[in-house]
Amino acid sequence: MTLEKRLSAFVQLGDFIRSLDDETLTQLANEAANENPWFTKANVRLALSGIQQNLTKENLNQWTSQYDFNHVSPKSVGLVMAGNIPLVGFHDLLSVLISGHKAMVKLSSKDSKLMTFLLQRLYSFEPDLKEAVAMQQQALKGFDAVIATGSDNTARHFEYYFRNVPNIIRRNRTSCAILTGKESQEELHQLGEDVFSYFGLGCRNVSKLFVPNDYDVTNLFQAWNDYEPIIHHHKYANNYDYQKSILLVNKETFLDNGFVLLQESERLVSPIAVLYYQRYTSLEEITNQLKVVEEKIQCVVGHAPPATIPLGQAQHPALWDYADGVDTMNFLTSLR
Repeated sequence: MTLEKRLSAFVQLGDFIRSLDDETLTQLANEAANENPWFTKANVRLALSGIQQNLTKENLNQWTSQYDFNHVSPKSVGLVMAGNIPLVGFHDLLSVLISGHKAMVKLSSKDSKLMTFLLQRLYSFEPDLKEAVAMQQQALKGFDAVIATGSDNTARHFEYYFRNVPNIIRRNRTSCAILTGKESQEELHQLGEDVFSYFGLGCRNVSKLFVPNDYDVTNLFQAWNDYEPIIHHHKYANNYDYQKSILLVNKETFLDNGFVLLQESERLVSPIAVLYYQRYTSLEEITNQLKVVEEKIQCVVGHAPPATIPLGQAQHPALWDYADGVDTMNFLTSLR
């Protein structure tokens, strides 16, 4: 199968996603929520929106034009997918298939319905792609390379189990934001997308804010009023109640607007329903601090360096915005 045919199939998949009606989306979200209660209709819609924005002829051509596919020798690439947010493993699957390899897919039990749905539609556009995907129910076997995503604990297992083949092993990461105090209310509202999308469960979700020494963090509460419905999700509400009770029992200082808890802390990864913030005196201070923990950071949001992503855009990566900064397509096209 030629690269052009593979690209065409994914362009058609993007068109299909754009054509989904509300009834179909609701049914799909309900099936996904049966596997994972965090997968609400809004979150499924957000995930599909990001995928369909990338699956255009222009974006796919821009992405693939950077690589040489002429000397790719087809291999079997194992994909161990996570299930923290909807379709989080789609980019890996896309990369393997576009590069001309065979994907041996181990879906997460928390996110199988959505990926299966998209694969079945993809096969209808290009039936030959069905021969390039093998769904694995048990542990992966017979692979030539692996891309595996999991927690820090599972990553240690992956490193041992996949030690004899080329691999990309992904661990826990989080994201942070840098505020200067010059942001408008609209920009702070957009920051809420980075914080609250997917209930904060993704590696691209902001879990830590860096703010100037004299910054009034209560400014955020007014800007985030529109995100209040998040507290009506039972699992998020349970986390909010639990974290609040812990803070109260420990007599720790925090701010509360009824659906998120702000706590001043030097820690990097905040629990669900909690957002850490830390004051700074200079941007150089933040740059040095983030260098120490760069292997734990997925992205940095804000206008001031070292931030590289605009406020509100953390959950909208382009095809070439690779997880952990590792060029997946270069890895795949270099397999020999």
